[in-house]
Amino acid sequence: MVHLGFGAFYRAHQAVFADLLASQYGSDWGYCTVNLVGGEQLISDLKRQDLLYSVAEMDSSGWHSQTIGVVRQALHLRLDGVQAVLEAMAHPQVAIVSLTITEKGYCYHPASGQLLADHPAIVYDLTHPSRPQSAPGLLLAALRLRRSRGLPPFTVMSCDNMPENGRVARNVVIQLAQLQDAELASWVERQVAFPSTMVDRIVPAVTPDTLQRIQHLLGGIADPVGVACEPFRQWVIEDRFPQGRPAWEQAGAELVDNVLPYEEMKLRMLNGSHSFLAYLGYLAGYAHISDCMQDPHFVVAARRLMLAEQAPTLQVQGVDLALYADSLLLRYGNGALQHRTAQIAMDGTQKLPQRMLDAIRWHLAHGSCFDCLALGVAGWMRYVGGIDEQGQPFEIQDPRSDEIATRVATSQEGEPRVRALLQMDTVFGRDLPAQPAFVEAVTQAYLTLLTHGAKESVGGLSNR
Repeated sequence: MVHLGFGAFYRAHQAVFADLLASQYGSDWGYCTVNLVGGEQLISDLKRQDLLYSVAEMDSSGWHSQTIGVVRQALHLRLDGVQAVLEAMAHPQVAIVSLTITEKGYCYHPASGQLLADHPAIVYDLTHPSRPQSAPGLLLAALRLRRSRGLPPFTVMSCDNMPENGRVARNVVIQLAQLQDAELASWVERQVAFPSTMVDRIVPAVTPDTLQRIQHLLGGIADPVGVACEPFRQWVIEDRFPQGRPAWEQAGAELVDNVLPYEEMKLRMLNGSHSFLAYLGYLAGYAHISDCMQDPHFVVAARRLMLAEQAPTLQVQGVDLALYADSLLLRYGNGALQHRTAQIAMDGTQKLPQRMLDAIRWHLAHGSCFDCLALGVAGWMRYVGGIDEQGQPFEIQDPRSDEIATRVATSQEGEPRVRALLQMDTVFGRDLPAQPAFVEAVTQAYLTLLTHGAKESVGGLSNR
């Protein structure tokens, strides 16, 4: 397998499943891992320690470490060059190319799931198809190379937090192909599988303290590639792999015919409540999700968001959603994780549509209440103003940060700010800003945040 995106989540999730299969079940499936943007030092460090690194699971009982050894090759697009990456993807033994590149890496329109043809990396790839910069461009160039060599295509498996992530990956690759080579596009449509997946494991950003704790676990040996995470892990995979796959089910993964109900459950209940806690918790002065869980009003509001407003919108069957919500709250309270609210708050323009806005559309269609979701959206709007409730500025990390900054700078605080941000149709589409009930609910929630602050506003929800 080739994996694009050697980030903390991949190291603590997909690679752990593969390592368990190799160490306990004799699997010979390994990884060539590739970083596309950033992380040059990470790849260099990995190579220096013979492609080995450690994963530490942490909970109230302590930290427990294991060494991962399934990475057999490591590349970086800038350091090793695009040709080396394409050759790795075109290797005859490669059957799967998987991705954890975050939502923004797909160069897609979050509200529609379609390719952003004017994205700078896509514009470049259209004129340099054999030397692409984007993930969709790399996938397409590698598939073209395999086709020219008479090799079967690899399966493309997205492991990013998007609804129907396989469909999104398929859309962007095929739509890019249609702009480059209609015959190749037709071949990809017929021959390439794009299974969807749902992944779940809380993996906080690695900090110097994380690495120091891991070094202690390793008896004083430094591991700059090490990562720490919660003990829980889940992986639901659509079972469509024409060229074969590892026996992931032996390592605890669920292989199913349709991932979408599980994706929606996780995106709306877990990720949606995570974003709610991240924006409002950060504004309230809580640095970590576990800090939010020490505030009973935040606990009650998060549970109400999950069960009263997200759960009714779901298709999943046979799952005790109340038990699921309570298990999420228990995981959020794991103080050992130190999962920063600011980390979860990143890239909100890519996350809001699937985490909150799709559920709001359901409520608008059914005439039901969405007070918590409205406050979550208002929390994002207040957060991207870039000034906390103590008047201190902070940096907004988002692929559309320039557009956000312009809309914030050119609008007055209050209702005009809400209207300005609602005009971002890549986030809200054109339908939601045309819905008076939606605009009114978000505006009132935003004005409540301005008047009373995040703590009191969340407290107001929990008291209803």
